[in-house]
Amino acid sequence: MKPKFRFLLSALVAVSLHGSLAAQTFTPQSFKFKGADEYSNAELIAAANLTKGASLTQAQMSDHAKLLMDTGLFTNISFTFNGADLTFEITPSPDLLPVRLENFPMDKDKMLDDQIHAHLPLYHGKVPVQGGLMDDVQKELESQLAARGIQATVTAMPYNDLILNKVTAINFSIASPPVTVGEISLSGASPEQAANTQSNAAIFVGSPYSKAGSANELEIRVVLFYTEQGYLEATAHATAQTATIDPQGVHIPFALIVSEGPRYRLTGIKLAPDMAVTQETFDKQARLRAGDVVAPAKLREEWHFIERQYHNHGLMKAAISPVPAFDHTNGTVSYLVTAVPGPVYTMGTLRVENVADDLRAAIISTWPIPAGSTFNESAITAMTATQGVHPILERVFAATTLRYRLSLHDDVHTVDVILRLEKRHP
Repeated sequence: MKPKFRFLLSALVAVSLHGSLAAQTFTPQSFKFKGADEYSNAELIAAANLTKGASLTQAQMSDHAKLLMDTGLFTNISFTFNGADLTFEITPSPDLLPVRLENFPMDKDKMLDDQIHAHLPLYHGKVPVQGGLMDDVQKELESQLAARGIQATVTAMPYNDLILNKVTAINFSIASPPVTVGEISLSGASPEQAANTQSNAAIFVGSPYSKAGSANELEIRVVLFYTEQGYLEATAHATAQTATIDPQGVHIPFALIVSEGPRYRLTGIKLAPDMAVTQETFDKQARLRAGDVVAPAKLREEWHFIERQYHNHGLMKAAISPVPAFDHTNGTVSYLVTAVPGPVYTMGTLRVENVADDLRAAIISTWPIPAGSTFNESAITAMTATQGVHPILERVFAATTLRYRLSLHDDVHTVDVILRLEKRHP
């Protein structure tokens, strides 16, 4: 938006008959600002570069108002002079956003804000999407980094929050030199797990550093490493340390503290009596047995097996709920599994992709789930075992992999199936 200025002279000002209004000088006794309550008079005077007792022409008053407009903090400024007071009427911009530091070796805290504010009086923690203040903050951050021994180039761009799906901040990043994750010091790991934990954490060394993400990603990786070995209550806490600087760039080391907790073994998985799968059927296929170390990957396979049994009865939205019961003293855990079946889904439409018309017709003719009947997911894979009933399809299925995609219509409780045959590679 272009700056908007309005200049009015009170009738109290005597206009010289020998010179134009624009050429006259006026000496305000005070400066007043209206409409920008967030900023103090002192801050606005400093930002407008006004000096008490200085004589000003109309053009110079406009220049001082323009300094405020150029910050991007305001959408409109007008000023009046009544012979004593130079008064600015200001309309603040509604489009100010907080500052977010992406890969800086320092926090955006009150101390940093105060340091920036000392050089930029109108900086109150927020900047406009575009305008001089954003550029000035960018330069000030470069100065702050230089004071820490880092000669950096800082860039700024709007930050789009993917969850909220809108711009929520102005993201300042160090474009150069590279800022990476440094060495990781580990504590809290048991002797038998320390070496492997360190190796898992070391994967992050040298990766691009993110103030918001690096610590979280490191913690998640280490916790997953532990939980897959049965340490179901393991925690990890990563804290960035003082940056180190060398010719290759800036490196942010981390202190990583691990709390392992017990390594849990299974005492049993019990199914509620009203489940769609019996305890006997479940036990026969179980990948985890009593006494085994509890690995979440194997647990997920158990829950998926139960879920598939519900799908075989058209219960596509069945909610499987395994509830653990921990014995912390003995390091054991058992599970009670219940389910909410949900509505029954029926067969909708069938589409076969990636095949010739004659093969498509053959597949459709042997499709085992009639339209409108209760959907059965297991029938899809079972159809590949033609057992001599359809020799052509038997040869085709032997040389290909059958892929399928399900499309659920929750309003009418139907399932559309899309089949696709992919050639197997030797």
